[in-house]
Amino acid sequence: MVGLDRRAFLGAIGVTAAGSLLLAACGGPSAPPPPAAAPASGPAPAPPPANGPFFVGTYTDGEGAGKGIGVGTWATANGQATLTGVVPVSNPSFLALGPGDKVLYAVDEQEDGGVSALSVTDGQLKLINRESSKGAGPTHLCVHPSGHYVLAANYDSGSVVALPVRPDGGLGPATDVAQHTGSGPDKDRQEGPHAHQIVPAPAGGYLHAVDLGTDTIYAYQLDDASGRLTPRGEVKLRAGSGPRHLAFHPNGRFAYVTTELGNTVVTCAYANGVLTPGKEQPATAPSSPSSPSVPSAGGERNYPAEVVVSSDGRFVYVSNRGADNITVFAVGADGQLTPSSTTPCGGKYPRYIGLARGGDFLFSTNQKSDTVTSFAVDRSTGALTSVGKPLASPMPVCALAL
Repeated sequence: MVGLDRRAFLGAIGVTAAGSLLLAACGGPSAPPPPAAAPASGPAPAPPPANGPFFVGTYTDGEGAGKGIGVGTWATANGQATLTGVVPVSNPSFLALGPGDKVLYAVDEQEDGGVSALSVTDGQLKLINRESSKGAGPTHLCVHPSGHYVLAANYDSGSVVALPVRPDGGLGPATDVAQHTGSGPDKDRQEGPHAHQIVPAPAGGYLHAVDLGTDTIYAYQLDDASGRLTPRGEVKLRAGSGPRHLAFHPNGRFAYVTTELGNTVVTCAYANGVLTPGKEQPATAPSSPSSPSVPSAGGERNYPAEVVVSSDGRFVYVSNRGADNITVFAVGADGQLTPSSTTPCGGKYPRYIGLARGGDFLFSTNQKSDTVTSFAVDRSTGALTSVGKPLASPMPVCALAL
């Protein structure tokens, strides 16, 4: 286990598209100005809220651990996050929202794995129910584009599961479990399959499960009527690289994969459910002290964790545990990545990073320093600037800013 707690390696996301307004000027001869438009009737549009809901998933096992899901708000003007309470849930290490933000789903990362469904009302959470994930150590989940199923990845068991969504947002018993098989050359980390993530493709139709233990990304299709998962292919990455998480480009033609054991990010072409791996490059910028599979200057290897693509598709963000920074990559017209900037995460072991709604702020959950840090995003360059005070939270590993 390279001398670290298993949870440090286990595997979070949602951003909305940002629009733009184009003003066109027409040439030609001048004309009398049109009459002034009459004032629109009805109330004026409501101003954007000053604060948005904020949720933090934590580990709840061990000394100094959290108690469940932290609940609070974040200031939309400056990115400052605040926690006001906590809802008891066991090891909610990854969170995802259902349609309309009415239900929050959380993995229960433990031997008897499960998924919890919680209603969201005015930024507050209430447990609806918990359903077994039919595996051990679930680390990631997503809501199917149809909204009818929640899919979860069981890391310890190396499997993915489909759970139907009830009318009240709660979960029913699993309709199917897909078991991965195989291993990799890293005897400490790849003795068997370790499903780390499952994520839908942008256009729907396909689900992709990233398995760290077998160096494989599996493709599935889900039957909406029966809830059955049908394998549709798989792609191998470099042996021993240990793929962790995948993020799609908004145009659906590219995807980016972090390799936890290889300390790289892989650019893949994507079409019709098929990923084609291309360039593999260091997850840390060239000026960073870490290089692939080599200890940093401080003696600690770097393990890339989360990968996030901006809603306009111009930038990719990668969190680096060990180097303890966030690398920004610029995306070329051909989908290839060029390192653009690197920013310290403001803590230690940034397991998860995520963009707030609108894309103007990014949050980092720093597992080993018990902090969540905020960054303003320069939308023209992708660069990050630390803002606000670090939010104290025990063992934070996932955050959602709505």
